[in-house]
Amino acid sequence: MAGLKYMSGFGNEFSSEDPRCPGSLPEGQNNPQVCPYGLYAEQISGSAFTCPRPANKRSWLYRILPSVRHKPFTPEPCGNLTENWNEVEPDPNQLRWLPFTIPKSTEKKVDFVAGLHTLCGAGDAKSRNGIGIHVYTCNTSMVDRCFNNSDGDFLIVPQQGEILITTEFGKMMVEPNEICVIQQGIRFSVDVFGETRGYILEVYGAHFELPDLGPIGANGLANPRDFLCPVAWYEDRKVATGYTVINKYQGKLFASQQDFSPFNVVAWHGNYTPYKYNLKNFMVINCVAFDHADPSIFTVLTAKSTRPGVAIADFVIFPPRWGVADHTFRPPYYHRNCMSEFMGLIKGHYEAKEEGFQPGGASLHSMMTPHGPDADCFEKCSTTELKPERVAEGTMAFMFESSFSMAVTKWGLQTCQRLDKSYYQCWEPLRSHFDPNWKPSKQQ
Repeated sequence: MAGLKYMSGFGNEFSSEDPRCPGSLPEGQNNPQVCPYGLYAEQISGSAFTCPRPANKRSWLYRILPSVRHKPFTPEPCGNLTENWNEVEPDPNQLRWLPFTIPKSTEKKVDFVAGLHTLCGAGDAKSRNGIGIHVYTCNTSMVDRCFNNSDGDFLIVPQQGEILITTEFGKMMVEPNEICVIQQGIRFSVDVFGETRGYILEVYGAHFELPDLGPIGANGLANPRDFLCPVAWYEDRKVATGYTVINKYQGKLFASQQDFSPFNVVAWHGNYTPYKYNLKNFMVINCVAFDHADPSIFTVLTAKSTRPGVAIADFVIFPPRWGVADHTFRPPYYHRNCMSEFMGLIKGHYEAKEEGFQPGGASLHSMMTPHGPDADCFEKCSTTELKPERVAEGTMAFMFESSFSMAVTKWGLQTCQRLDKSYYQCWEPLRSHFDPNWKPSKQQ
């Protein structure tokens, strides 16, 4: 949307006023007896009060009416959104989904919340430890409805169709090849402009942060200045027919009614905000000598667990880059992993599986489930001449990697009817190249 403005930085202390109300931020204090313009002061805390300063997250909102003014929450149908990880028996197989079906607007109007479908996950929102992976497929904007997630943070990855997200902090336009994060408790509404699809990584009990760079140094990967958060925008709008606030709480949905728009924040300051990031800005690190580096070098954001070096979830991308490694099988290696690997494709063709893995689809390789390049990729890349080449040009694949052993939902295995049951066949043509009489060549 033309004209939207943003502030840059990751986790900064921001402050913003809607220019229609200059001076709406109190000076020198957070909670004056009377706020400018007769506003209410309301704090939203994303961490415990006593967290160390580097991890302390909170913002102060100055709003026309406080969010506490609403009717009681009542249960709301959850549709295909769930935290029931025991609906069906575990499935340790390699899983791949064809592009998830987007409902036609001529057949049924489906907004962002109604279009949420849980694919897999693990853990428990009540104990604040776990993740959920969802897809959204929708065709209409949310009207007089907003959503907030009391369970955790949403990392949203649009795949088809841009989304205009209105939050209590302002507006963000998020397009395919961008991501956004809506942190726990922040209310938002989604406008769409046609048939729309994307992926969501939900984490309970932790917030996303930039990965440590170690010997990479001070710069690289996703640079803090490239993250954008919205500027204050408000509407003073009465809704006589009722405005619905939908709350995801302990894995269930609840709805309450109020007679005004919740996007009535005239000014705010703090470091707990929604934000977005354009994946094209990722500064890629790659091998320039030999071997295939581990995919952790492509980590954009991480949600850390209490174990050093182990994430609840990492968001990893496979962006366009140069491949120059000598004497090396350049595609991803064959692998069994103590982590769970969920992959999606925003656009293009993933290098290790040119066919079958399609934009808008997904794959899941669970803990210790073998995976790797298909037979065609192996044969081609084992014999090709190694020259500097562009890899993944016009492509953006990503991975949600988690230390949790994720269960797939009934919707994911059965109801969606997008599971590709022939996936295993891409490895069937792999043949033995073993030669017991092999001798090293003089060139080696």
